[in-house]
Amino acid sequence: MRAVFAALAANLAIAVTKFVAFVITGSASMLAESVHSVADTGNQLLLIIGRGRARRPRSQAHPFGFGRERYFYGSVVSVMLFTVGAAFSIFDGIRKIGSPEPIHDSLVAFIVLGVAAVMEGFSLRTGIAESDRVRGGRSWWTFIRQAKAPELPVVLLEDIAALVGLAFAFAGVALSVATGNGRWDGAGSLAIGVLLATAAAILAVETKSMLIGEAASTEVQQQIVAALEDGPEMLGVIHLRTLHLSPDSLLVTAKVAVRGDETASQVAAGIDAAEQRVRAAVPIAATIYLEPDVYHPSLADRADPSIQAVLRSRGGRPAGRHRVLKPPESGG
Repeated sequence: MRAVFAALAANLAIAVTKFVAFVITGSASMLAESVHSVADTGNQLLLIIGRGRARRPRSQAHPFGFGRERYFYGSVVSVMLFTVGAAFSIFDGIRKIGSPEPIHDSLVAFIVLGVAAVMEGFSLRTGIAESDRVRGGRSWWTFIRQAKAPELPVVLLEDIAALVGLAFAFAGVALSVATGNGRWDGAGSLAIGVLLATAAAILAVETKSMLIGEAASTEVQQQIVAALEDGPEMLGVIHLRTLHLSPDSLLVTAKVAVRGDETASQVAAGIDAAEQRVRAAVPIAATIYLEPDVYHPSLADRADPSIQAVLRSRGGRPAGRHRVLKPPESGG
């Protein structure tokens, strides 16, 4: 959230500064950038609200809690960025291209754009520093695509779009002043609108995936399977399904193979021990449901994604300490 608060402070100050510059210069690009910063400010507020609402305790109507509200507010951010930022900038850009107007006091616009670039750079630097703590060895694009927390990808995309948008605004104002043709200013506003629409589309796709329900990463699934199978209970994982209830809360469900000659108390003790190992290996595994069964290979549908998750996580190694599994007396 440090990156979110840094972006909020920067965007609020930039929005006020840009709007004052628009009033002085009459530049369409400056107006588009003003609306862009207003939208970004609103987006940071939405992320903060979503984070706060996600911390509410569980209820009877929501037994898994409210963690996914963070994804909902992340999706609202993409809608707001498109409707408020992109749509307005495109509309105003087309209007200014059709009815160009001269720019007054262009020096004010250049100074404001320079100051805004410095402040956006500070916000982006904070976002990069916070992202580096959790990014690992992944590329930036992979991190944005795979991140389970919506706040950092939103801040990174917004800040990058803001810096590129400032370049478009600078080019539009500079070309209008140099040529005396106000249509370049409108073209700058139009380019900013297209840029914001692209950023909004990327955010919409990513937040939609998490809002619908996304599994744990491959690395986390490997840790879960290893924790289940590496104990002395001779457990083997048949099916595995995971679901992020929030960025820091994971639902784990699995069907585990047990020996047919074990008593109910032995099976229950083994499952309890396996759950403890999973929580030790993956602390965000807040909710775990394990179903015991007796395994038979002929009943396994390898096209089932839940079985593929186990095979991929196991990486070819044998299932825990199993050597021989008895034929099934119940489902596979």
